[in-house]
Amino acid sequence: MYLNCHSYFSLRFGTFSETALLELAKENKVNHIALTDINNTSGCLNFVRKAKENGIQPVVGIDFRNHHQPLYIGIAKNNEGYKELNDYLSHHLHYKLDFPSQAPTFNNAYIIYPFEQAHKLNKQNFDPHEYIGIAIKDINKLKFSKIRIHTHKLVVLQPVTFRSKKDFNAHRLLRAIDNNVLLSKLPIKQQACFSEKMIPLDTLVEKYSDFKHILKNTQTLIKSCSIDFNFSKNKPSLNQRTYTGDLQKDQILLQKLCQEGLAYRYKKPDKQVLDRIEKELKMITQMQFVSYFLINWRIITYARQKGYYYVGRGSGANSIVAYILRITDVDPIELDLYFERFINTHRTSPPDFDIDFSWKDRQDITQFIFDTFDNVALMGTYITFQYKGVVRELGKVFGLPKFEIDKLSTGAYQPNDLDHISKLVLLYGKLIEGMPNYVSIHSSGILISDAPLHYYSATNLPPKGFPTVQYDMLIAEDLGLYKFDILGQRGLAKIKDALNIIKYNQPDHPPIDIHNIKDFKTDPNVNALIREARCMGCFYVESPAMRMLLSKLKTDNYLGLVAASSIIRPGVAKSGMMREYILREHDPSRKDKSHPIMLDLMKNTHGIMVYQEDVIKVAHIFAKLTLDEADILRRGMSGKYRSRKEFKDVQTKFFENCTKEGYETSLIAEIWDQVASFAGYAFPKGHSASYAIESYQSLFLKAYFPLEYLVATLNNGGGFYRPEIYLHEAKMLGATILPPCINTSHYDHILRNTTIFLGFSLLRDLDTKTSELILENRVQKGPYKSLENFIERVAISVEQLSILIKIDAFRFTFKNVHELLWEAHFKLNGFHPEQPLQPVLFTEKKSTYTLPKFDRSPLEIAFQQIESFGFPLCGYYPLLSNPIKDKNGAKDLSRYLNKTITIYGYLISVKNTKTHNGNAMVFGTFLDQYGALFDTVMFPPVAAKYTLRYKGIYYMIGKVVSEFEFLSIELSKIIKQDYIQDPRYA
Repeated sequence: MYLNCHSYFSLRFGTFSETALLELAKENKVNHIALTDINNTSGCLNFVRKAKENGIQPVVGIDFRNHHQPLYIGIAKNNEGYKELNDYLSHHLHYKLDFPSQAPTFNNAYIIYPFEQAHKLNKQNFDPHEYIGIAIKDINKLKFSKIRIHTHKLVVLQPVTFRSKKDFNAHRLLRAIDNNVLLSKLPIKQQACFSEKMIPLDTLVEKYSDFKHILKNTQTLIKSCSIDFNFSKNKPSLNQRTYTGDLQKDQILLQKLCQEGLAYRYKKPDKQVLDRIEKELKMITQMQFVSYFLINWRIITYARQKGYYYVGRGSGANSIVAYILRITDVDPIELDLYFERFINTHRTSPPDFDIDFSWKDRQDITQFIFDTFDNVALMGTYITFQYKGVVRELGKVFGLPKFEIDKLSTGAYQPNDLDHISKLVLLYGKLIEGMPNYVSIHSSGILISDAPLHYYSATNLPPKGFPTVQYDMLIAEDLGLYKFDILGQRGLAKIKDALNIIKYNQPDHPPIDIHNIKDFKTDPNVNALIREARCMGCFYVESPAMRMLLSKLKTDNYLGLVAASSIIRPGVAKSGMMREYILREHDPSRKDKSHPIMLDLMKNTHGIMVYQEDVIKVAHIFAKLTLDEADILRRGMSGKYRSRKEFKDVQTKFFENCTKEGYETSLIAEIWDQVASFAGYAFPKGHSASYAIESYQSLFLKAYFPLEYLVATLNNGGGFYRPEIYLHEAKMLGATILPPCINTSHYDHILRNTTIFLGFSLLRDLDTKTSELILENRVQKGPYKSLENFIERVAISVEQLSILIKIDAFRFTFKNVHELLWEAHFKLNGFHPEQPLQPVLFTEKKSTYTLPKFDRSPLEIAFQQIESFGFPLCGYYPLLSNPIKDKNGAKDLSRYLNKTITIYGYLISVKNTKTHNGNAMVFGTFLDQYGALFDTVMFPPVAAKYTLRYKGIYYMIGKVVSEFEFLSIELSKIIKQDYIQDPRYA
């Protein structure tokens, strides 16, 4: 009987979930109910699924509104009607159109005009699918309205938006946030009426006792509606079923592609390879995943045709068919990858391919997918209100001053000191926390479905310009829609750009096959970088944590790097297994501590779970779970799925089965802790291998073309560290670094032999448009001959020109910067860049003037560089106000082992973490005065006393310690050093 119910997916309006709505219906003995969120269908799929579990007949629709002013409610008669409503809503969302005051004709959907809206329209005639909604508050008005004559068109339309006064208050706060006004200034028309609540069914019937025909009409309408989606365990996939349009042709094409690609991957394929191919093809066909492989193959084929680099990773790297099709570069035979992790008869979802492209190429790949396939949309996700953020918003709504808001959002208060308003902010902050704020785009997911995607929800059109569904990945998978993951990363762009820089900087060098991974894996120079942890700039292996791990492991091979990329993940580290792995790497006899079954399952990782596949092996063989149950356990490692009933049931069965097998309780608990610690973090082995391959490509370039690679790194946004650190690394490797030059520099940084000319992009305050004008004019008319010639050719303001002069971009004139600034201000006095430049027909006689002699010290240059691009090219050590007291550096750590050292360090990286007790602990990475790296740790007592947050030079005292020959300093005292005063303003 309730045809207009709102969940919190009526964004910044509704106050409870779609499942809470169903609980409310059960409490009030309502067995038919419609979810009609405002201009949104995010909750519909889960509402339909959960309604059936609660014994309620679900109805879905949309409450169409302009600027939150009600127009009409669309109710789907069936799945076709739901699609019609989604088509209509999506069209208006995509083009940002207001809805017309009267709805169009729908073939499979009803339209209900609220009583007030029907009056406003003065509508006399109603089509068969049109009705007038009467709320409880409208009943008395109806008795005196001419609308009452439309007896067969009147239905109950009692909106449901609140459960309680608290909900109503939360609603008003959400509306104030949405309208960006004080609560006291919130317009009445922007909020719902407090009467929008659900009452028991018998009470509702009593309210309409004078208009029994309204009740009858409503019953007839609601019972004629039926919506159904298949959420069963063995549901069919809703992804595009065929690639060619014919299942048989798909199978033939996949076999043909495998035959053609085999020679590229295996020169002389043995029986193991051929048997594996046959086994996989049979399974892929049986599970009806052929089109999924072919669609991925089509995407990467297009990428190769365009010269785009990509990395196929995820569990898809466990497949030899994927390897042969060149979707991945990971050889599953070499790594003994567990195919059943990827596809098994117990798993209904398609395999998981994550394909990384350069961040520069991803947009074109996405456009290609939308152009090539029929039913495509980006995956949605919900951005929820976070506590700190919502407290700030509520503080503004209540009119609190900024300092009060800051205090509440950071938690810097005593509860007993808070006034009534502040307590309300915190109370409602907790209530609103976790509610959806807006629908956004999943980081990588793309849906390619067999049927139009509007069968499942409406779509938004975010700024990226691609339709995006209004539900998230979990609901999509439960429905049978499985995403294709297309990601963008900078590491691939760095590799591609490095090769281009090598071409122009070393034109005589033979072409480089960057996909020649087999040679890279055995290259001693590349492996030396890994063993010695000299990996700055090289994908994920450059971080301080990875550098520390590689130093401890002394890894110098591909398989070791594959394992390292997984054991550094928080899950393994948290369980204590990372340390145990290192111990066993150095002392193989320690693996005898493992249970024989664990050791047999994980021979190559010393009996320690490292990969997602290990979880499946342990669950299936050690705990005797079925492969299906083991896969539920694996999926349970993602945070959202972990709370589901299916995961809890499997967890219970894990303990029960292990007990039946006769394992000791302590052993069962230990193994489960290892499994549980993987929550949301563990990699599939193939995924780690994919990362290792990209790392080897980066390491090869760093080993043989370090300057080219570092320039490419800088031009692609760097990596883990700040740009100045990569420039420092280049300097340590022999580069000369020069500031931007008007006649040499480009927008990005360029390399000439061993000289790096910094690009205009590094200048903080230089407009991109100005850079483009400079470069375009230089291409068309050649180098600039003087400052005067530059001013004649480029429309530039004196402020923008001053930025270039101060950074010494006109040094080719051999004039002092101050002299050039005088000249610039003299020439451009009163000029605005918007004025058109007039062609110079005759050279004017120039006024002459005599300027005093100017001096410019190196310190002045350094401070100008800090102002212009954030750091001085000379480094910060020459700027210290007090001279350095001692000469200790990273090279001296071994001399001070287990002794106290005093040392200076420039902070380049800091990681704040917490101990098991929740106490703060800090890891810092520094550059010493000679340019070498060293690492430090501050344990809780020291971390509580000193702050290590901001970049700068610190004087430190601490004890040098060694763990697996990795030297670091346990700090006891730090003192941040001051710089001299800027001489320009002294």
